[in-house]
Amino acid sequence: MKTADFDFDLPEDRIALRPAEPRDSARLLVVKDGALADHLVSDLPDFLRPGDALVFNDTRVISARLSGVRQRPNPVIGGPEGETLTVEVEANLHHRDAPDAWSAFMKPGKRIKPGDRVRFGAHGDAACALGRLDATVTGKQEDGLVALKFDLSGPALDDAIRDVGVMPLPPYIAAKRPEDDRDRSDYQTVFAAHDGSVAAPTAGLHFTPALLDAIRAKGVTTHAVTLHVGAGTFLPVKADDTADHKMHSEWGTVPAETADALNAVHAAGGRIVCVGTTSLRLLESATTPEGVIRPFHGDTAIFITPGYRFRAADVLMTNFHLPKSTLFMLVSAFAGLETMKAAYAHAVADGYRFYSYGDGSLLHREA
Repeated sequence: MKTADFDFDLPEDRIALRPAEPRDSARLLVVKDGALADHLVSDLPDFLRPGDALVFNDTRVISARLSGVRQRPNPVIGGPEGETLTVEVEANLHHRDAPDAWSAFMKPGKRIKPGDRVRFGAHGDAACALGRLDATVTGKQEDGLVALKFDLSGPALDDAIRDVGVMPLPPYIAAKRPEDDRDRSDYQTVFAAHDGSVAAPTAGLHFTPALLDAIRAKGVTTHAVTLHVGAGTFLPVKADDTADHKMHSEWGTVPAETADALNAVHAAGGRIVCVGTTSLRLLESATTPEGVIRPFHGDTAIFITPGYRFRAADVLMTNFHLPKSTLFMLVSAFAGLETMKAAYAHAVADGYRFYSYGDGSLLHREA
C-alpha cells in the first residue's frame, strides 16, 4: 500500500503536552462495527466481559536521552600537542545490544565516526568521574543507528544512565517544552516494572490503581508482557510504499505462564484485550498461525499493515497516532482503514487530544 493512504490532517493544537488528571479522566473513543461512541477511560470496565483478559506492557522508561561531547584528536599537523576537537552531541538510546553496549540515534549523526570517544554528562576533562559517562563509537548502520560501547557495564551502566540522562519525551512534545520533574512520573505507567524502554507504552498511561481494581472486579484477568519500546517508534515512514519500510527491532518477552493463561482465555470463549500497540505487536509475534500463543523471548520487528490476519488480539486500547506512522497503519489493519479515517476525523473535529499524553480509543477488531 502507499504510505500516503495513511495521511490525515491534524491541527497543532490537538497535540497534548500534559496528560489528563486524573489519568482515567481522559476521553475514550469506542470504535465497533464502524460505529463511534464518546466515553471516558474510566468507563472501560463497561466494555469488558467476565472472562476477558487485559494484557499490558510492564516495561519502564529509562532516562534514555543523553547529552555530551564527541572527542577526537586534532588531525592538523603542527597543531597543539594533545589538542582534542569536541562537538556537542545528543544520543537517544534505542536498543540494548549487550551489558555494556547500546545502539542509539545521535545528533549530529553525520559527524560521528567509529573510534570517536563520547563523554556524556559533565563536559570537559573533570578529574572526578561522577556525573559523566564515557563511550566509544564502534560502528554506524545504514538505518541511522550508532553503536556505542560504554566504559561501564550491567547495573553500573544502568545507574549511570539514570544519573546522566533525562526522560526521553517524544519529539512532538520536546519541541514545544522541556522535560521536567512531572514527566518522570507522568511518562511512566502504574504497572511499570522492568527498565528498558526509551518511549512509554502510552495507552497504559491512562490506568490508575482504582481503574485496575474495577476491571478485576468485573471478572477480567490482567496479565503482563514486556516489550522495551525503541526510539524507532517515532521515526517517519520515508518509503512511498509500505512494503519498502524497514522496522527497527525491539526486545520483548512473553512468560510461559502468561501464554498458557491467555490460551486458556481464548479456549473458554474470552477475549484478549491488548493495552497498547506494543503489547499487541508482541503477542502477535509470539502467536502461531493456528492462534496458539507461545512463550517468547527475543527481538521482534513485526510490521502490521492492512491485510494482516490477527492471531491473538480481539480488542485494542490505544492512543491516537501520527499521520503516515506505522502505528496508524497497525490500527487501520485492526479496525479497517476507512473506519479509522472516520474515527480520526471525528476525534479531530470533537477536540480529542492526540499522541503520547492524549486521549485513547477502544478498537474492536474488524470482522
